[in-house]
Amino acid sequence: MDTLQHDGDEMEWKESARWVKFEEKVEEGGERWSKPHVSTLTLHSLFELRTCIQTGSVLLDLEGYSLPQIVDDIVDRQVADGLIGPELREKVSFVLLRKHRHQHKKPIHLSLADMGKSNNSPTSECCNRKWCVSTCFSYDVSDPAQSRSMNDISDKPSTDQMKNKFMKKIPRDAEASNVLIGEVDFLDKPFVAFVRLAQATTLGGLTEVPVPTRFLFVLLGPHGKGKSYNEIGRAIATLMVDDLFSDVAYKARDRDDLIAGIDEFLDEVIVLPPGEWDPKIRIEPPKKVPSADMRYKLYVFSQVNGTGTAGGPGGGEDEEMPIPHELGEELQFTGRFCGGLWLDIKRKVPWILSDFSQGFHIQSISAVLFIYLGCITNAITFGGLLGDATDNYQGVMESFLGTALAGTVFCLLGGQPLIILSSTGPILIFEKLLYEFCKSNTIDYMELRLWIGLHSCLQCLILVATDASYIIKYITRFTEEGFSSLISFIFISDAIKKMVGSFKYYPINRVFKPDYVTTYRCECIAPDQAGAPDFSLYLSLSLSYNITGLDWSQLSKKECVKYGGALLGNACKYVPDLALISFILFFGTYSMTVSLKKFKTSRYFPTKCRSLVGDFSIIISILVFCGIDYLLGLDTPKLHVPTEVKPTRPDRGWVVMPFGKNPWWVYVASAVPALLVTILIFMDQQISAVIVNRKENKLKKGCGYHLDLFWVGILMAVCSFLGLPWYVAATVISIAHIDSLKMESESSAPGEQPQFLGVREQRLTGILVFVLTGVSIFLAPVLQYIPMPVLYGVFLYMGVASLAGIQFWERIKLYLMPAKHQPDFSFLRHVPLRRVHLFTLVQIICLAVLWTLKSTVAAIIFPVMILGLMVVRKMMDLMFSQHDLAWLDDILPEKDKKKEKDGKKKKDHKRTKASPLPPPVKIPMDTIDLPSAPDPSVTPPTQPPV
Repeated sequence: MDTLQHDGDEMEWKESARWVKFEEKVEEGGERWSKPHVSTLTLHSLFELRTCIQTGSVLLDLEGYSLPQIVDDIVDRQVADGLIGPELREKVSFVLLRKHRHQHKKPIHLSLADMGKSNNSPTSECCNRKWCVSTCFSYDVSDPAQSRSMNDISDKPSTDQMKNKFMKKIPRDAEASNVLIGEVDFLDKPFVAFVRLAQATTLGGLTEVPVPTRFLFVLLGPHGKGKSYNEIGRAIATLMVDDLFSDVAYKARDRDDLIAGIDEFLDEVIVLPPGEWDPKIRIEPPKKVPSADMRYKLYVFSQVNGTGTAGGPGGGEDEEMPIPHELGEELQFTGRFCGGLWLDIKRKVPWILSDFSQGFHIQSISAVLFIYLGCITNAITFGGLLGDATDNYQGVMESFLGTALAGTVFCLLGGQPLIILSSTGPILIFEKLLYEFCKSNTIDYMELRLWIGLHSCLQCLILVATDASYIIKYITRFTEEGFSSLISFIFISDAIKKMVGSFKYYPINRVFKPDYVTTYRCECIAPDQAGAPDFSLYLSLSLSYNITGLDWSQLSKKECVKYGGALLGNACKYVPDLALISFILFFGTYSMTVSLKKFKTSRYFPTKCRSLVGDFSIIISILVFCGIDYLLGLDTPKLHVPTEVKPTRPDRGWVVMPFGKNPWWVYVASAVPALLVTILIFMDQQISAVIVNRKENKLKKGCGYHLDLFWVGILMAVCSFLGLPWYVAATVISIAHIDSLKMESESSAPGEQPQFLGVREQRLTGILVFVLTGVSIFLAPVLQYIPMPVLYGVFLYMGVASLAGIQFWERIKLYLMPAKHQPDFSFLRHVPLRRVHLFTLVQIICLAVLWTLKSTVAAIIFPVMILGLMVVRKMMDLMFSQHDLAWLDDILPEKDKKKEKDGKKKKDHKRTKASPLPPPVKIPMDTIDLPSAPDPSVTPPTQPPV
């Protein structure tokens, strides 16, 4: 928006505001743009704008390629319509063709150079300023030839324009809408014109950046109403960046369509009472701009039903019920043998190439290093515990090789390559109980384990062939949140337990006093008086320092050490507090990672710099604290990796033979414990897959529940033959993998937060993680410098980060908040608080039961208890209404069908009693950009005008 500035007899158009979704004003003094903010319009200005469109000139699809031509056409239309007299033609043209001054940052050396300069010659001053682009031409507007030559110059933008960072904020296909507002002394009534060009054209220096102009709005009026004119200009500019109105403006066929578009905009306007807010406050842009799709749907609904309001009967209130829980066509029951598996394969084949090409991105490097460190830490921890539980039949070496083998195959051939396979706690409990059973009954453990793995593999394949994954449809948010919260708390508690354990191995020196460097008092004694001194060291000290003439009793501790008193004369040794430094490394890694992640949304440094730091936050934290540990040189616990490829137990080989060591009935009876393992594998794998495939992650390549379970079953048989641990989807590490691959929009309007676009779906990061895990055996000399407390800090971060976004965790925090301080969650608007607390209490009780079971020998029935969560959720239909469950959880499939039938009956009943509908608002349906009936006359861009 440009406003007409007067300086004596001189006039020029000066840029005063701009809109790229949000409004920016030129601050007082004209030295900078304001912070982007939401436009707050007066209701009176919108009504005045409506009147201006009704009474002014409207030129649609005007053929114009230069500003003088367009101005001539506007003035001719005004004269032809009798809105102005012919004698005002030259005066109006003179004003509209004045030069335009744009708001740009001025180099500081030019600012200093311009200090003290007079403003007597605006034209020459402008020509001395590099920041006044495309307007530095000396001409006389009263001479039509000169004015036309000025505007007929090449449209090629200057170098300064091309380098303007503001251009990066504008989408490539954007078009401009220019608003010209001014006061003149030769008019007695407003001069108004709305112009839509047939083809978007770059009009010289009319815009500050080389964006083609599609719309112009001109308002000139007599003196005395400048503030009112300015508000009208802000109103039309705000409407032009509105998705719905801009679409109407592109498709409007006459003046009435534009007025109808303004009326529709007015229907959605919310009025703030003047006594309840301060108009001077600039409203911050929302973190997430609501999608225009819902407005389009409500708009069409209002036209069809004749309500005349886009908000429907509710006036823009929230919908009556949230969107139903849908898992997509991946879990539709086909009724055919391996029907679901075949559909998964067909769904994944078209994405084979992109599954690898999309992995070539700098963000993938951060994801690989982050998940790799999590995987090797988990492999070492699980391998050590498994070695203790099975008398080293399986150990760290088997854990490394099994992780590398299973993970690589799954990421290469699985249906959802973002899932990370790992060993789990219940599997460890099962292995321990199985080994104790074999030891007490003289049964060969490895052979029995092989047959359990083969039976479990067969059972998994049967589940795949019969589309048994269909049962996942009954896993609602209630079960997902209970399972994922349990796994997250396990990660957090394990990290804290390991740190607490370090305080037992390295107890705190409680008798430490600041006056003493060591554990007991150390007197500074001359080296020659010490007992059994090192003669060679004593000789070197004597040659370096004159130690014979020193008063040793008066030396400070630092001087005593320097001259050899403490080194030669005493057995005093520094006792570093390893427990304390371990805690510093642990908590420092966690807190620095959290801080660097938040740095991505801070106000400092450019967007690319912040994004880079945020993506590599975990790696930066690990490197920083590994460096601190290395500089201190303390003997903190380090990561230990095997250096030779051989079984942990010397008396076993790499291949387990299926026959010869156990009675024949063991091969058949092993199907019973295999059933427990299958239930565990099925529930762990599929619940983790549901969490990964949530609609919030915006995955576009589809799921592969049947294909995932197929490969998990095959890998169970392979690992059983090789004597390697069994693997299944790891919930927390998989969530961390997705979080590290999230994509955001690179260019956004000023003030607009980067929008979450989805996840970088590919197979490359997972494959590299597991290949590096296998190669880690040869990287032992480098990995041995990583302190274990640093990796425990990574575990703590993964556990805490996976709790983010879980509604269950947010509802737990509501117990501690007074009602007036509670966040404005959607479910709190529709469900009474006491019902919310009751629902949360049931989840807490279920979580406590699961935690108790996993901490005891009863952990072997843990998978059955996961199924129990589904039963509890079914019983909650008796405690809560379907309305409450729709907002707090998800409606079960049967209820969806019943609800649909009830809704259909109610709809039919309403139709029989319906009264005649009121006449709809006069807005042509083809002014809306609907795919079914596009208007071929004008092709609007995907973005609204700037």
